[in-house]
Amino acid sequence: MSMHPQEISPVPEETARVARAANPKGNVYMRMRDELGSIYEDQMFTALFPRRGQPAEAPWRLALVTVMQYMEGLSDRQAAEAVRERIDWKYALSLELTDPGFDFSVLTEFRTRLLTGGAETHLLQALLELCKSRGWLKARGRQRTDSTHVLAAIRDLNRLECAGETLRQTLNVLAEVAPDWLLAQIDAEWFDRYSHRFDEYRFPKAQTERPAFAEMIGTDGHRLLTAVYAPTAPSWLAELPAVETLRLVWVQQYFMEEGRCHWRSNEQIPPPSLIIASPYDLDARLGVKRNHGWIGYKVHLTETCDDDAPHLIVHTETTAATTPDWGMAEPIHCALEQQDCLPSRHVVDGGYVDADAIVTSRTKHDVELFGPVPLENSWQAKAACGFDLSHFAIDWQARTVCCPAGQFSRSWTLTKDRFGQEVIYVRFAAADCLLCQSREECTQARARSLTFRPQARYLALQAARERQCTEAFKEAYAIRAGIESTISQAVRVSDLRQARYFGLPKTTLQHVITATAINVRRIVSWLVEPSLRPSQVSRFAALASQHRKLAA
Repeated sequence: MSMHPQEISPVPEETARVARAANPKGNVYMRMRDELGSIYEDQMFTALFPRRGQPAEAPWRLALVTVMQYMEGLSDRQAAEAVRERIDWKYALSLELTDPGFDFSVLTEFRTRLLTGGAETHLLQALLELCKSRGWLKARGRQRTDSTHVLAAIRDLNRLECAGETLRQTLNVLAEVAPDWLLAQIDAEWFDRYSHRFDEYRFPKAQTERPAFAEMIGTDGHRLLTAVYAPTAPSWLAELPAVETLRLVWVQQYFMEEGRCHWRSNEQIPPPSLIIASPYDLDARLGVKRNHGWIGYKVHLTETCDDDAPHLIVHTETTAATTPDWGMAEPIHCALEQQDCLPSRHVVDGGYVDADAIVTSRTKHDVELFGPVPLENSWQAKAACGFDLSHFAIDWQARTVCCPAGQFSRSWTLTKDRFGQEVIYVRFAAADCLLCQSREECTQARARSLTFRPQARYLALQAARERQCTEAFKEAYAIRAGIESTISQAVRVSDLRQARYFGLPKTTLQHVITATAINVRRIVSWLVEPSLRPSQVSRFAALASQHRKLAA
């Protein structure tokens, strides 16, 4: 379908009259149109459509429908029906009351165009640019970020179910594209074995029988792969995505030994960041956070939190479930810099903060990464009765460390830890430590050794540890709690924690649209009543706070 740019028409008079009669005070969509206009223009999406072909629906209208769809958590069918039947939607979209709408599949096609054209962020960025022009969004304010889990649009599979489903999916694909070839490669028993979905209840009950069952599936899969990669097989079969998925899963779950296919033990499989959890979503991974496990993704939401403007989500970052939070501050800041939306203070929880993130945020982006840092984990610090790192004097120029007893270190080595980060390893002489009267308070080894970060990172970490013990830090950090309500709103309105589609790219687009929908709701609410409702506090919690203040 081709696009023919056209000017956005005003709301038809008949549509406006009927809409006003039905909603004298207006509703969220009517206020959105009155205050924000159409938000989008056809020219924003010119590159996504060919110049020739059947005329497409107006892109600005499809973009707005997509956002409105997420404002209510509607499916494509429900959104298309709302365009046909709801007067407030026709008002927002400048449609005549008699307009028949469009088929729901047009919305799927529009999202596909956004993905293939690299325009995933267009919907959010256009709204943010509008907010900048109205003065609701300014650079170098305060922002806050937090993450939450996202369930993939698949059912959870154990290892054996995943292997069986992978082989079943491959057989389904081959049955569609090369049925005659497939029939010549399989036995009649395969029809009963792989025609139905693999579920736990269909597996042998006795655990002793499970390995043989798994190896039977592995042998069948290996036989199919051997046939696909044989010189006599059509070469294009090996290029099928389902076949490649089968090959990867078999490498991860099985190994060949003496001509037999064997099931790998749990210790022999790849780590969660690499292992395929389902053949239907190759990007989904097994994540664990605070003893909670899930298969899917993780999304990071960043929003403004200044008191004199609506709190707007300015960035979403969707990652695999296994991606840790501590490495996300830098990519988030780089994305915000491209949008000209960098904050002066970025409030985050402890999962995002380490020495590298603090220094990089300040030196590269001039952003104060504000959050609690990990405390020193040595036994001396935990026991609070020995000499931890803070008791040692570091001479950075001389590259020596002086202990509380006045002895100087004998070695200073710059190396890397198991995470690949630079650290300094210092060791004292065993002769000095063995004769020291404070030995029991200092070390349980023959000689004391210390590991700490290079100077800039060490000083930043120590300063952050001292700061987070103050009341001023606790008061300033309290603003981070607001991001929890944003996640809650996104979950209630748009089902943030449940992926609608397969794959990381489509799930990323889902979260961008969700952020746009939340922003529209917040802007309309702000314009109607420009104030921010304070966080709700239970009566008992308020009494406890009052008691602490009186006690102080």
